[in-house]
Amino acid sequence: MLRFFVIALGGAIGTLLRYIIGGLDYRFSNGVFPVSTLIINISGSFAIGFLWGGIERFAVSPNMRLFIFIGILGGYTTFSAFSLESFNLFRDGEYKIALSNIMLSNVLAICFVFLGFFAARSLINLLD
Repeated sequence: MLRFFVIALGGAIGTLLRYIIGGLDYRFSNGVFPVSTLIINISGSFAIGFLWGGIERFAVSPNMRLFIFIGILGGYTTFSAFSLESFNLFRDGEYKIALSNIMLSNVLAICFVFLGFFAARSLINLLD
C-alpha cells in the first residue's frame, strides 16, 4: 500500500510540474509547435539519465526509486501528449512541423539521457 502512495505522490508532483511548463507553447510559438512537450521530454530525459547515473553511488530505497522514477518522472514526461500532438499535426496537414517534432523529441531526448547520465558520473568523480 505504501508503494501506491509513494507513486501517487510523486505522480502528483510530476503532473504539477508538467502543468506549470505547459503554458510555454503559446509564449514561444503561438501554439504552432509543441514547445512545452519538447522541453518536458528533453528535461525529463536529462533528469532520468542524471539520476540513474548517480543512483548507484548512493543508497536509495526502493520506495524512493518508485517515487522519483515512476512517480515524479512518470507524471512529468509526456509521451502520450507528444504522440497526440504529432497525430494532430499530421491530420491537419502540418507534415514538416510533425516530422520536426518527432525527430527533435526522439533524438534530443536520447541525447539528453546520455548527457544526464555522464554529467552525474562526472560530478560523482569530482566529488570523490
